[in-house]
Amino acid sequence: MIVAAALAATACNKPAEAPAAEAAPAEAAAVNAANPFFQPSALQYLAPDFAAIKDEHYGPAFEEGMKQHTAEIRAIADNAEPATFENTIVAMEKSGAVLQRVAAVFFGLSSAHTNETIQAVQVEMAPKLAAHEDGIYLDGPLFARVKSLHDARDTLGLDAESARLLERSYKAFVRAGAELDEAGKARLREINARESSLTTEFSNKLLAATNANAVVVDSAEALKGFSEGEIAAAAAAAKAMGQDGKWAITLQNTTRQPALVSLEDRALRERVWRASAERGTQAENDTRPIVLELAKLRAEKAALLGFPNWAAYVLDDQMAKTPEAAYTILTDLVPKVVANAQAEEAEIAKVMAADGVEGPVQPWDWEYYAEKVRAARYALDAAEVAPYFELDRVFNDAMGYSMNQLFGVTFKPRPDLPVYHPDVKAYEVFDADGSSIGLFYADYFARPSKRGGAWMGSYVAQSTLLGQKPVVVNVMNITKGADGQPTLLSFSEVTTLLHEVGHALHGLFANTKYPSLSGTAVSRDYVEFPSQFLEDIALDPAVLANYAKHHQTGEPIPAELMQKVIDAGDFNQGFDSAEYIASALIDLDWHTLPADQIPTDVEAFEKASLERHGLAINAIPPRYKSTYFAHTFAGGYSAGYYAYLWAEVLAADAYSVLQQRGGLTRENGDAVRREVFSVGNTREPMESYRAFAGRDPEVETLLKRRGLQ
Repeated sequence: MIVAAALAATACNKPAEAPAAEAAPAEAAAVNAANPFFQPSALQYLAPDFAAIKDEHYGPAFEEGMKQHTAEIRAIADNAEPATFENTIVAMEKSGAVLQRVAAVFFGLSSAHTNETIQAVQVEMAPKLAAHEDGIYLDGPLFARVKSLHDARDTLGLDAESARLLERSYKAFVRAGAELDEAGKARLREINARESSLTTEFSNKLLAATNANAVVVDSAEALKGFSEGEIAAAAAAAKAMGQDGKWAITLQNTTRQPALVSLEDRALRERVWRASAERGTQAENDTRPIVLELAKLRAEKAALLGFPNWAAYVLDDQMAKTPEAAYTILTDLVPKVVANAQAEEAEIAKVMAADGVEGPVQPWDWEYYAEKVRAARYALDAAEVAPYFELDRVFNDAMGYSMNQLFGVTFKPRPDLPVYHPDVKAYEVFDADGSSIGLFYADYFARPSKRGGAWMGSYVAQSTLLGQKPVVVNVMNITKGADGQPTLLSFSEVTTLLHEVGHALHGLFANTKYPSLSGTAVSRDYVEFPSQFLEDIALDPAVLANYAKHHQTGEPIPAELMQKVIDAGDFNQGFDSAEYIASALIDLDWHTLPADQIPTDVEAFEKASLERHGLAINAIPPRYKSTYFAHTFAGGYSAGYYAYLWAEVLAADAYSVLQQRGGLTRENGDAVRREVFSVGNTREPMESYRAFAGRDPEVETLLKRRGLQ
């Protein structure tokens, strides 16, 4: 876990002693003094000083950070003293301060606010960082020290958290190839360097394709169905693209696009859908060769490490343990999901026919007519609902209120802290007793410099060993209201905001000694549990009464209207579940291939995958097609997209336990904070779940949550 600690948790203490070296020349000392990454931030809790950080600081800081980290690790590996937990494992936890500082900020901004300079640095550094990581994990003398401690672990008298760290550290070395022969290590280094370059290239091409595929229209009349605010936002987007006097529909990361819900012009809906679904297939932004090469490299790497395929390698270190277990949780739902989807499609086809639209339901028809079905069935008008979900009120009165009720925490603005973009807001988080927990940054609005989706990041990981408090960020892609207009959310965006706050609390409530076990440093199929658990809070009656108020009048949402929103939430679950499961299965199918069976045609492979699993539904494409599937080909979810469903079983069941115990009470909040949010990776995930719920999770609550019973 050394490199994870170096790249994900800042060390503010002095680096480990390194061998004597020549004094740096005066000019190097001057550069070091000017680079804000070369010393701990003077801001509270080591928060990044974005006012001082410039693009030209990243490259030198990465180079110096890797140099210092290498020296620290070399000193540990070559220590003449016998290996001890303190001089080896703990020393590694304390190493890499400069590298972590630059990595935390750089990779945060490369996703949230990138530019050509940052992208160039990312391309240059990706293979260097991979080589740096290999230089640690494939170091024979260092591994020998770790192994000697692991072999003697029962005699070391370690506390439970330290024993967990030793076990995780040893396993990280083995999984990284420490037991390979020299030829195997050499090939592994080549694969890792190439893979890091390819995932960076995929990410950059996808961002370029998403921006390039924005749909520009010449007339506001073409946007019939949009609200005044949406039309104004489209005009602002076009102006930002240099197309003043026109209107632009920008794209989000998934196949489906928000515009498809309300646009009346069917031809324009098709343009928007195709612009989304065809990303990564065009000219200079074609990601298909990257997909094929990554699949082959990962399969080869898995074989090198003794696994039949990449999914087997990845899941061996997850809750699921095997690809078969991940497949089962997905495929067991397919018959029920498809039946629901077919019933939904039949209703949509009737409404289309009544509207004079002939032929089968197309992907660009589904959401538009599904909304009509929803409106007819539940007498629900989305435009009538939106004014009750204004962003600032949702943040302050839904998130803020529920977090105070459940956990006793409050979020107080910190406008004095520097941020990396004017839209970003900083907050300090306080506990019920008035003590300060950490810092939270909110970056909610979409912009061309931000990749699609929503996520949580960490600038500083909590660690009592290092004396650190957490500094975290939430990022979303909400369309900002035009000047003078409020930012109104869909109910889906409300739940997404709470989802990301769940991730943030997982970092903020961390209470561990070691940084590499802190907060969200858990398995992929567990990390989504705390976040999905918080989604259901949006529907708690007390929370709703606090935030669902009209942005102009302040009147609460009528009970009848809110009930329609709740009732309508179960509609279209066949579609929602089918598009998600399709992507999760495509991900697993790519990563259960051996290296000699990688196909040559991405689209044909996807088509065969969907047909094999009974999900080849023309009107319901996968949530992500391979060419823009950033989770698996650019992020950390390769062979792991199933994790959202796996964790949702835990989340749905945990929320049902919460309700059975009285709902949003401090007693319940303290229990989930103590047993789930605070413990990080200091014990096996299922132990944490059982400690909270008192039993194993029950899958029936998931079916109820998804409206599939």
